[in-house]
Amino acid sequence: MYTLITAANSSLAHSLKSKLGTRHILLGDYEELPEFLLNSGKMISLPNPGEASYVHRILTLCLDKNIDNIYPLRQNEAELLLNSNQLFAEYGISIITDDKI
Repeated sequence: MYTLITAANSSLAHSLKSKLGTRHILLGDYEELPEFLLNSGKMISLPNPGEASYVHRILTLCLDKNIDNIYPLRQNEAELLLNSNQLFAEYGISIITDDKI
């Protein structure tokens, strides 16, 4: 199983990745990422939280990529995902926010 850390283009995401120290971490962002990192599989493109289908698209992504933990580092992402926490929990996916990091 994998852990997803959002805000991949931030230093906080890279710091958290180092802190967690597990090999099975995916960094993702809805903001533009360098193409070579996307092509290498080191980072993934995420849906924009401004889209109405954001929660369902993230859930689909988690199921497709075997993600069981999400660290949403941006406030808008965290709010949307925490409001849907029960839906994610039904699929065994944990939303972990900064107060638990």
